[in-house]
Amino acid sequence: MKIRRIWEIAFSRFLRVKKGQTIVLTQYHVKTSYQDEFLEVLDRYAFSSLQATGNAMAEAYYERGDSCIMWMIERWSSSAFYKENKRTTATKAVGALVEIGMAGPVETFFLQELELFSREISRDALTIMLFVDVKAGTEEHFKSINRNLMPALQKSPGLLLFQLNQVVNHKTQFVIYKKFNNWDTFQYHLKEPALDPVMKFLQTSIKEYPFENGYHHLIQFGQL
Repeated sequence: MKIRRIWEIAFSRFLRVKKGQTIVLTQYHVKTSYQDEFLEVLDRYAFSSLQATGNAMAEAYYERGDSCIMWMIERWSSSAFYKENKRTTATKAVGALVEIGMAGPVETFFLQELELFSREISRDALTIMLFVDVKAGTEEHFKSINRNLMPALQKSPGLLLFQLNQVVNHKTQFVIYKKFNNWDTFQYHLKEPALDPVMKFLQTSIKEYPFENGYHHLIQFGQL
């Protein structure tokens, strides 16, 4: 019953996802000895945030291949609601564990959403995130080719969510966030002809090659 209720909350929040919201992406590189504790405390934080006023999404992940690297992805209707949520017991519990359980510094990225496409998302959707740092002067071109790609993405089978985000105060840095039905639809997506301009850009106009090094396969845990 609890799992069903949490899923209902998460799905109701999904219906509120829209452009213009405050998006916060946080990475935790956790010590192995504190892994289980972090899984539990981030789960509680996500559940608490989902019930908070102004929240549109709170999802906790670990990376496939290295479960000590964890991510929290949040959407809030404004930065004021995000800051207000910092006062909660769940937030303070995360902070207390960070003081003793980190293998590296916490990294927080505030994102400006540029493009958004979404469908109803299943519980077991495949989540892929790509960090892209483009060469200076190519930012607008990268935005343009992704903008032109949107009509094709809306017809792409198995693609449930696409977001193109720019890191606030770092104009060359972008984060692409996608959800798919499964691994096969992700592989099919990479071979779509409409994606050719983006793939060509990623092979010629980023600061560090290969672009595949920027991929993160995320596995959601906790509330789902």
